[in-house]
Amino acid sequence: MTAIYGLYPDGDRAQRAVNALRTAGVADSDITVISAEPMEHYEFGELGKGSAMWTIASIGGLAGMLLGAWLTRFTEVAWPLNTGNMPIVAWWPNLIIIFELTMLGAIFSTVVTVVVTSGLLRSRPLLYDPAVSDGQILVGVESPADAQAIEKALAIDGTTIRRAGPSK
Repeated sequence: MTAIYGLYPDGDRAQRAVNALRTAGVADSDITVISAEPMEHYEFGELGKGSAMWTIASIGGLAGMLLGAWLTRFTEVAWPLNTGNMPIVAWWPNLIIIFELTMLGAIFSTVVTVVVTSGLLRSRPLLYDPAVSDGQILVGVESPADAQAIEKALAIDGTTIRRAGPSK
């Protein structure tokens, strides 16, 4: 991984760096902003907030519900028990299993989504600097196409520009 980034002491300078990167032609999806605390009152605090987690969890829940309904009905029809003139498929008791499999599907799909979107399965390290823990705000670009333009955009008020290369 090759990355270029700058560390900024406050949100105003970090916002100016993000705006300069946008002016240099960098897409919002390519800009990385990392801070030790939430920065919701700045525009860069909204970068990357869009998520499909609700949709994925709903699809997982629906799949679990359909599996639960199929499993309970299939089981009762495959091994019918004489229950004294009552229906073979009893939906009220089946709702317990259907509910549990619905929750299992929703929870499992949510956990998989969190693991994948958080980058826990990445083989390369994330862009990070220990100064972020001390209150600095990191603004950078991974794998930049035009390194000189990125360095120029990040150099606000004499900020030192740093490069992160492959770790060995």
